Amino acid sequence: MKIKVPFAQKANLKITAVLLFFSATVFAQDFLYGDALPDAPKLAERGDNAVGVRTFNLVHEDQIDILNSKEGKDPLYDRPLTVEVWYPTGAPANKDETVTYEEVMGTRGDTLRPLVPFSFKGRAYRDAAPKATAGGYPLIVISHGYVGSRYLMTYLTENLASKGYIVVSIDHTDSTFKDANAFQSTLLNRAKDIKFVIDTIAEKGNSSSKDQLAGMVDAENIGIVGYSMGGFGVLNVGGAGYSDGMTAFFGQMTGGSSAISTLAASNTEYQKQIDPRIKAVVAFAPWGMERGVWDANGLAGLKKPTLFVAGDQDDISGYEKGIKAIFEGAVNADRYMLTYKNARHNVAPNPPPAEALQPGLHIDEYYRYAEPSWDQRKINNINQHFLTAFLGTYLKGADYAEYLDIPVESNEKDWNGFKPRSSTGMQLMHAKAADTIMKQ
Repeated sequence: MKIKVPFAQKANLKITAVLLFFSATVFAQDFLYGDALPDAPKLAERGDNAVGVRTFNLVHEDQIDILNSKEGKDPLYDRPLTVEVWYPTGAPANKDETVTYEEVMGTRGDTLRPLVPFSFKGRAYRDAAPKATAGGYPLIVISHGYVGSRYLMTYLTENLASKGYIVVSIDHTDSTFKDANAFQSTLLNRAKDIKFVIDTIAEKGNSSSKDQLAGMVDAENIGIVGYSMGGFGVLNVGGAGYSDGMTAFFGQMTGGSSAISTLAASNTEYQKQIDPRIKAVVAFAPWGMERGVWDANGLAGLKKPTLFVAGDQDDISGYEKGIKAIFEGAVNADRYMLTYKNARHNVAPNPPPAEALQPGLHIDEYYRYAEPSWDQRKINNINQHFLTAFLGTYLKGADYAEYLDIPVESNEKDWNGFKPRSSTGMQLMHAKAADTIMKQ
């Protein structure tokens, strides 16, 4: 049966359709990485501070040039490192708070996929004046995966800066989209880069410094965040020394170099390197456990509060014998583990850029960012929520227990801070440090 619709009603339907299309288009255009979706959990919202951003070019002098090591002889070089720093600023709220980040897809590595430049916007003011605060802001240092860049997690860096942190993200030389090189450089330099950047930014942020960040950094409260190979690095910096099997493997792949032995748990000098200023560790999908990077002795050295974030279908770092095994083996750390069910490895990056959707590009340009079973924007919002709670607890002494002391399975009951029916498909495990349990 054909139903006749009055002309006026047809016109209204057309107008409504146009308005809906217009609204969806505007939302898509205005939505930037890290913005809150309608079902974003409570702590995903940005903080009260406007955000400034600056680029610093650093040089770590006299480092081992592992790519040119021969027959166990390790030459030295000055290692360049570019970092991006996000920080609270007093920039006027009515100013257009956007910044353009310049990035590339592709990689100069084994696959030699062509580099494809693209740009995307964020919500920050380029080179704005920092907003002073008594005692400075806690410092957070972020380390990307292999390959990646300092712009891989801007949804998180901007969000944390808006909540009163100095956030520094590293371009790890030999490990970015632009300059990916042999893997031994990433293995050796990841933890070393993180420690160097911590020390350098702490010095620049000291109240007696003449740097742009003078007086801005509370270097007694530091958090380190790493994704994939960044997780490999931050766990080592946090106290999980590498196994002797790892040092032997490194020697085999470098023609006899023992350079990485300084980061091994069996090295008596290693424990002296653990920085007491680091109060919290976040490891997204940390790589290495399935490859023997850690043993029980090494994992027992991790004593700092740690948040692990993983997908239970991770096919890069592994889950049961990989990330979960690290969580279970780090018996001396008060630790949490957030698991996205059916997710693979990409539980940390920004959403895929629009350019990654172009036909003809290698699928890996899209899957460098995207999760097959999850909306990346939702993952971003959930990460913002839990890192706000975790880092706020251990770096600021805030009480976020109601968002961390929740049922293990999200499908059993709506998690605190989540809108009704929105906290499905996740798990949050919590294990106390062995010494804490013994004292109870």
